[in-house]
Formats: sequence, C-alpha cells, structure tokens
Amino acid sequence: MKNKFELSKEAFELDGKLPLSQAIPLGLQHVLAMFVGNLTPLIIITGTCGLASNEFGTLQLSLLQNAMLIAGIVTLIQLFTLGPVGGKVPIIMGTSSGFIGVFNSVSQIMGGGVIAYGAIMGASIIGGIFEGILGFFLKPLRKFFPSVVTGTVVLSIGLSLISVGINSFGGGNNAKDFGSMENILLALFVLVMILIFKHATKGFASSSSILIGIIFGYIAAIIMGLVLPTTGVDAEGVEYTKSWVLNWDKVANAAWFEIPRILPVKPVFDLRAIIPVLIMFVVTAVETVGDISGVMEGGLGREATDKELSGGVICDGLGSSFAALFGVLPNTSFSQNVGLVAMTKVVNRYALATGAIFLVLCGLCPKLGALVSIMPQAVLGGAAVMMFSSIVVSGIQLITKTPLTGRNLSIVSVALGVGYGMGSNAGILAHAPELIKLVFGGSGIVPAAMVAILLNILLPKDK
Repeated sequence: MKNKFELSKEAFELDGKLPLSQAIPLGLQHVLAMFVGNLTPLIIITGTCGLASNEFGTLQLSLLQNAMLIAGIVTLIQLFTLGPVGGKVPIIMGTSSGFIGVFNSVSQIMGGGVIAYGAIMGASIIGGIFEGILGFFLKPLRKFFPSVVTGTVVLSIGLSLISVGINSFGGGNNAKDFGSMENILLALFVLVMILIFKHATKGFASSSSILIGIIFGYIAAIIMGLVLPTTGVDAEGVEYTKSWVLNWDKVANAAWFEIPRILPVKPVFDLRAIIPVLIMFVVTAVETVGDISGVMEGGLGREATDKELSGGVICDGLGSSFAALFGVLPNTSFSQNVGLVAMTKVVNRYALATGAIFLVLCGLCPKLGALVSIMPQAVLGGAAVMMFSSIVVSGIQLITKTPLTGRNLSIVSVALGVGYGMGSNAGILAHAPELIKLVFGGSGIVPAAMVAILLNILLPKDK
C-alpha cells in the first residue's frame, strides 16, 4: 500500500524546490534533533560559572534566548553563504558541546562568576576569528586532518563529556541533594523513555526521541512535586529546595516577546582563557571538516569540495565570534544532524532553512527560553549521558573509516593514553610551567588533538 505522505525527489537534492508542506516538517525534525543539545552547553557552563542562581536568573534566560536566535542565523549563513562565509552544505549549526571541558577548566582557573564567563566570551571572539582565517587556508592544511585524526579528536570530546553528563544525572554537582534516589530515578526514567521512542517507533517520533524523553521528564517532575516533599534539610540543619523541583515563577515572569541585546556579558581578554580556547578552535576546525565530509558522503554520496570545506570552516569560526557578541558559546556544525542526514538522505537546503527560521522565532520569545532554563539537572542528565556517549561512538566510526593499521593504532593509542590521559588528570602537571598547565591541564581534548596531529605528521606512512 502506497504511503499517503511520499517525499518528492527534490527533498534529496541540495537545491530542489520543495513545497512548504514537506519542507516545514523536515526542517522541524532537524530542529527537534538539536534543540536540547543547542541549549545544554549553555546551561552547563552558566551553572559552572555560578550564573544559574536567582541572582543571575534573568541573565541566563537572556543567554538561552540568544542561543536559539544565533543558531538560526548562523545556520542560514551556512546554508546560503554570505560572501566567502558558508559552504552551501546541509549542516545545522548550534552551540558546541566540544568546548564544555575547556570552558569548565577556564571557569575553575578564573574562579567562576561573570568575570570567568566574560573571559570565555573574549577567548571565543579571538578564537573564532582565528578559525575563520584557518578556513581560508584549508586546502593546503587538509592533508594534516585525515579521519584517524578527526576521529581521535571526536572520541576525546565524547570521553571528556561523559563525566559532565553523569554529574547532571545525579542532580548537578552543586546540588545539596546530589546523588539522591529521586534524582537518579528521574534521570533513569528519562533515559528509558528516550530508548523506548528511539527503538520502538519510527520516523518523526524516533528522531525526536531525546526531546520526547525530556518532555516526559518534565511531566514526571511535576507529578513528583505533587506527591513527594519538595524541600530537604542539609547537615547543618538548613532547609533547601530539592534540585528536581520546577521553578514555574521563572517562566511566569518571562516576557512573551523581546529583542535580544548585544553584549549581555562584557568580554574579558585573559591569556589564561585565550590560549587553551585558541587550540580548541583548531580542534573544532578538524571536527567541522569531519562533519562536512560526513554529511556530503552520507547525504549525496560524494566527497566535499575544497570550497565547501573552506566556506564551512570560515562560517564555523566567524559564526562563533558573532555568537560571543551575544553572550553565546561557540556555534559549530552539529554532529547529531549529520547523522540524521546520513540516515534520511534528505539534503534539501530549503527544508533545513525552515528549521533555522523556527529557531530565530524561538529566540525572540523569552518564555520558551525560561521553560528550558528550569529543566532539572537530572532530566538533562538522562538525555546527556546518551547524547555525549554517542559522540564517543561517532569518533570510533571515524577512526575505523579506514583500515586500523599499526600506524593508525599508534596515533590513536598515544593520543588517548598520553594526550587525553594527561589532560584529564591535571595533577600530573602540578610542577609544570604555567603555560603548559594552561594548554594541557583541565581537559584532555586539546592535548589529545595536538598529539594526534603531531604523530600523523611524524610517523612514516604505511607501505
């Protein structure tokens, strides 16, 4: 029996003229696949910097609003280009999870607060410009980034995020009820719902399983608030509100419509933040090359051209600098959506553009940002452990894209064992010079990437 809703062949063409009746649902599917992931890094980093408290509640809400707006604008530029900026590739752009480890480290070094977040923004402005310049010279640099290097980078990003996801799973590091059975059971419930919708349904529901799981998490938190005590008492006898309780006042006080303001956080230019973030932008360029290559190979069955890769990386960099002006973390290509394109083969730029326009509209409605900002950390953790672990799997897939020869095995082994291992255990660098600690300490991503790139240059090619 023939499907009533049959996609026209233009859906599988980059520039096909697709009717809105098909373009809109296809675009929304992409937005739903990345919507939570786009806001998650901001929730985590503002929490790490101490900007999630009531004192900074309005600021966090404003940043979440800006994150949706910027993701929509930068996606449109990536899809249709602005001069040399953009690759005309079917890529959705959004707030990068890859920087979480480095930004966590910067926040600890800078002592948290608005100053630390400002230093992250200042470093992002400079780093984004640097990546944009790299994009112009990508053709001669491309040989340094084979799949074994990009895969090792993606794998180390995923490994660095697993601990972040499991912290949220327990209710958040700073929560007084961290690790309580209520938090763990709520997170497990979200994870189970995601798995059910991912594997027991098809099409739209399956690809939107993370969003659906989180919606069920909200519903569960509401029910818990009706039947369980919402406050507890700490060891010092002080009463506190449990971390899974939803703060609906924050949503009620948010406006329906608001124009985002530029520079909500004043940038701070500090070398302690700039140096590790600059190196991370090189890593991001490598990851973006991998994403664009993956989406063109998976969606169109051909290799990406030098022009597409160059324009994509330039958009990645300058889009990140543009995002920082609005207090938003770097905007890069979204790996989740690369997987969605490879699965559906829908590469139509106009379909993806309808999703980008929806993101822009969301960015003009603070109430939606407030609804996301009150998400319990345990609900976020139930989704994050799966999202972040899937990045590890993506890295493994990239590494094994070519035969795992002795040379490639050495690159991956040393990069992860020495590079990632040293960076993720900062204590080993306690007596190293300050510059070495800044570059390699706190996050295993940067040293793993540098070791992989260096070994790829130095080790003799297989005969």
